[in-house]
Amino acid sequence: MIVDCAIYRDGHRTEGPEDMSDALAAARAYGNAFVWIGLHEPTEREFDLVTDEFGLHELAVEDALKAHQRPKLEVYDDSLFAVLKPVTYEPDSDTVSSGELMIFLGDCFVVTVRHGEGSPLKSVRARLEKDPDMMRLGPTAVLYAIADATVDHYLEVATELQTDLEELEAEVFSPDDGGSRHTASRIYTFKRQIQEFRRATGPLSVPLNRLAGAGVVGPAVPFVDDKAHPFFRDVNDHLTRVNESVESLDRLVSDVLSAHLAQMSVRQNDDMRKISSWAAMAAVPTMIAGIYGMNFEHMPELRWTWGYPAVVVIMVVLEVLLFRLFKRRGWL
Repeated sequence: MIVDCAIYRDGHRTEGPEDMSDALAAARAYGNAFVWIGLHEPTEREFDLVTDEFGLHELAVEDALKAHQRPKLEVYDDSLFAVLKPVTYEPDSDTVSSGELMIFLGDCFVVTVRHGEGSPLKSVRARLEKDPDMMRLGPTAVLYAIADATVDHYLEVATELQTDLEELEAEVFSPDDGGSRHTASRIYTFKRQIQEFRRATGPLSVPLNRLAGAGVVGPAVPFVDDKAHPFFRDVNDHLTRVNESVESLDRLVSDVLSAHLAQMSVRQNDDMRKISSWAAMAAVPTMIAGIYGMNFEHMPELRWTWGYPAVVVIMVVLEVLLFRLFKRRGWL
């Protein structure tokens, strides 16, 4: 579905033909203009129209239609193809979900294809239309603004994950809830969400390095204005902070899981010591009662008047002594 189609000339949105072919021709005729088309989960038939008009590469088109791509940057003869993965986090369910955003960049056109939710495109378009100076950079400005908005939201998600991890830590080390059998599953689920977040942020470093003009990564990227390199470097710095936060969260959640398992082991040992202590205390009177329960005729004190109360007193005294011994050693 085509969400929006607009021509931007000299940094301002202008009224133009609704037909994509006419809009592209008009943008090329104006000079210092480009057309920006936004698509949301297009069908193959819908995208064929865009492909024919803008001459998009078939491999990039296939990736845009099928989605499920890693963040990347591909250079083709007539266009640049970038993939970003916006993420959203639901604190109530501790769930990280990611969408996909494909961007085709050409000499005077931008085609954005959105899959899933969490895309910043609407706010990005509105913000750019209020900043003509940035918009004069052409399609490069759109690519920068989308990358900047996506990475900035990564920072927000990382902060929310950090807050929830602190709550999870407090639960693990709580004397009441730390031994809950559901805690381990919650920690493991949280770790999986961090991995989902990492799949969106980690692979994006290489494309942003290239867009920032890092020579060690590869040659200059076509269709990207050199004046935008400082802007992409700033986005890359933010992404580095995000990746460091993700690494820190992953280590912390692993430590929390290890601490929880250690606590469970200690508590099980405590329980076993208590059970063993009570079993030892129960064994003493059982042994005495078992001996005197045997039907032998010649046993000491069988006909003694005070035999029964003496045996009971001995049982009680031994139980008290054992209880104090185990209590002093911290077994009870």
